[in-house]
Amino acid sequence: MTSQNDPNRVIIFDTTLRDGEQSPGASMNLDEKLEIARLLEKLGVDVIEAGFPIASNGDFEAVRAIAEQSTSARIAGLARSLEKDIDRAADAVEAAGERARIHVFLATSAIHREFKLNKAKDEIIKQAQDAVRYAKQRVADIEFSPEDASRTEPEFLAEVVQAVIEAGASTVNIPDTVGYGYPNDYAELIEHLISNVSNINDAIISVHCHNDLGLAVANSLSAVRSGARQIECTINGIGERAGNCSLEEVVMAMRVRKDMFGDLHTNINSEHLYSASRLVQTITGLPLQRNKAIVGDNAFAHESGIHQHGVLKNPECYEIMTPQSVGVPATNMVLGKHSGRAALNDRLKDLGFELSDEDLIKVFEAFKDLADRKKDIYDGDLIALVEQAVRGREVTVWNLEYLQTTSGTYDTATATVKISKGDDKHTDAATGDGPVNAVINAMDRICGTSGNLQDYRLRSVSQGRDALGEVSMQVEFDGMVVGGKGLSTDIVEASAKAYLDAINRIVLQQEREAFHKQEEAAVSP
Repeated sequence: MTSQNDPNRVIIFDTTLRDGEQSPGASMNLDEKLEIARLLEKLGVDVIEAGFPIASNGDFEAVRAIAEQSTSARIAGLARSLEKDIDRAADAVEAAGERARIHVFLATSAIHREFKLNKAKDEIIKQAQDAVRYAKQRVADIEFSPEDASRTEPEFLAEVVQAVIEAGASTVNIPDTVGYGYPNDYAELIEHLISNVSNINDAIISVHCHNDLGLAVANSLSAVRSGARQIECTINGIGERAGNCSLEEVVMAMRVRKDMFGDLHTNINSEHLYSASRLVQTITGLPLQRNKAIVGDNAFAHESGIHQHGVLKNPECYEIMTPQSVGVPATNMVLGKHSGRAALNDRLKDLGFELSDEDLIKVFEAFKDLADRKKDIYDGDLIALVEQAVRGREVTVWNLEYLQTTSGTYDTATATVKISKGDDKHTDAATGDGPVNAVINAMDRICGTSGNLQDYRLRSVSQGRDALGEVSMQVEFDGMVVGGKGLSTDIVEASAKAYLDAINRIVLQQEREAFHKQEEAAVSP
C-alpha cells in the first residue's frame, strides 16, 4: 500500500464534521463547520469528511460550502451504496475539483446482512461494486467502507475488498464500527487482507475505530504498524456512543514513540492541536475531562513535589513531549484595561489567532468589558474571549438581557431574568434550590422548555480570584441531549449563558434527530 508516493506517509482523515457531529448534543451550524474546516486545513489534515450530504439540506449546504472554501485538504462526502446518495455527495463535493472524494459504505457483517439488509453475500458484493463504479463516474477519488468490518468473516471481507478495488476504489476503509476490535486481532485482520487480496497494492488501507472498549487509538496504531496508511479520527475523539479515535492522541503517539513506528509519519502541524481541541470543545459544548491526554488541562500539570522537582531540573523527567509541541500556551500577565487594540492583536497573533479587522473589533470590545471587571488579563482569558466573541453561534433564538439573583444560607434562592427574542423582551422570576437552579427555572418559564441538567462543569480559564469562569453543561430536553457553554467572571451569569446556549442548540439537535429517524425507517432497494 502506498500513501500517495510516500510509503511511510500516514494520511490523516478527519471526520469531526461527520461522525463527530453525531455525538449527542454536538450539532453545529454552517459557520461553525466552516471555522472548524479552516482550522483542520491549518492543522494539516489530509482529508476532511465534511458531512453526509443526503442527510438534509443543511448537511448538503455545509459540505458544499466547505468544498468551496477548501484550499489543500481533500473533501469527502459520505454516501450509502445508493445512486441517490452518491449523486447528492458528488454534487456537494464538486467544488473541491481534483480534491473531491466520495466515501461509499455498505454493511458486510453477518448480523447486518441478516437483520438490517436481508441480503446474501453475493448481493452485497454486487451492490458494493455497482456503487463504486457509479461513484467513479462522478468523482475520481472513491473510498469504500465495508461497515462493521471487524465483525465480518475475514475470508468474505477479503472478497469484498478485492471486488471494490477492481471496481475503482482507491481507498478501502476497514471500520471497527462498534468498537469490538482488539489490537492484536485487528492488526491480524489488516495483515490477512494484505496477504489475501491480490490487488491490495492498488489501494490505500484505511482504519476507522470506535472507542466502545477504550481501544480506538490502540487499534488504529496497531493497524498502521501492520500496513494501514490512513487513520480516520476526530478532534477530542468525539463521535457516536463512546467516540472515535482521537486525532491528537494517535498523531502524538506516532511522533513520540518513533521507536515503534520507524519512518512512519503524518503531515500534522502539532502546534495547532490545542487550539483545534478548544475550538471543537467550544462549538459543540462537549466538555473535555481535565486528564484528557495531550490537550486536557492536567496534561502538563504536576502537583507531586517529586514530579515538580524533576520537571524543574529537566522537563523530560516527567514530560514525554513539550507543551509547546502541541500548542499549549504559557499563561502570562501581559494586558490590562489600558492596553490598546494593537497590543491585543500582537498577543493574539502570538497565541496563533489571525483575526480579521471585524473580528478584532469584536474581541477588543469584549476585552475592554472584561478589563473593567478584572485587573489582569491572562492568555487563557484571551483564548476564551476569541471563542466567545468570534466563534459564537450565529443562530441565536434567545439572548440574555438582565439577571438578578438573591440567595443565602437560610433564604430561598430567587432569580429575576430578562431575555429577548428578536425585538421582544420577556421578564420572569422563579425560586430554586440555589441561584443557578432559580435562573434555570425562570428561563424555562419564559421559553416554555423543561430541561433536565445531566452534567454541569465549572472551570477557571486563567488564574486569580477574579478569573473568568467557564461553565459547560449537558441538558436533556424531551429525550434529546444538548450541550451549552457560558463565560463570565460571575459563575451564576456564566451558568445562565450556558443554559440559554443549550436552549438555542436544541433546534439544531431536533433537526438532526428527525433525519436519523427517517434514515432508520428507510428500506434499501
